Amino acid sequence: MSIAYESTETEELVDLVTAAQDGDRAAFGQLCVRFERMVYGIALARLGNHAESQELCQEVFMHALEKIDQLREPECFGGWLRSMAQRMAINRAVRRQPLTTAEADTLDASAVERHTPLDRALAGERQRHVRAGLKRLKLMDRETLVAFYMKGRSLVEMSDQFDSPVGTIKRRLHVARKRLARELSAIAP
Repeated sequence: MSIAYESTETEELVDLVTAAQDGDRAAFGQLCVRFERMVYGIALARLGNHAESQELCQEVFMHALEKIDQLREPECFGGWLRSMAQRMAINRAVRRQPLTTAEADTLDASAVERHTPLDRALAGERQRHVRAGLKRLKLMDRETLVAFYMKGRSLVEMSDQFDSPVGTIKRRLHVARKRLARELSAIAP
């Protein structure tokens, strides 16, 4: 690829991104067409499901449309979009429910009870320990863990909620998990 071609392609990309930032939906549509295969490929690699990957692809472009005014360097649109697609695919893969191939009634009718009263008692005891450990944490650690694990918030949603960058939220989660583990080891008999 020649330098002149790369330069022209970069200029065209910058023009499209700038126009999209100014509200030109047709320009954003051209960006979608240009980057759709990349976003879909990232989604399919993470999720392994065609329909779910197409759905995520649409979500990524909707999110990009909402946030495009935050992109300061239009020539970096591809990397910015790739990063967004990877984060959203990871979040979806972590949050999604396992796929079932049978009706719930069929599974209920054929399932053998796998949880004994002892299993339920132990699970209840673990829940009490976790709640007690959470109460012993500082407010920021507790709110971070509750938002992510109990309320199912994504890192992006937590970033908005706590008015902090995603990287800070990741660090808070990491630190809060370690502190909770210490609290739980102190509580455990």
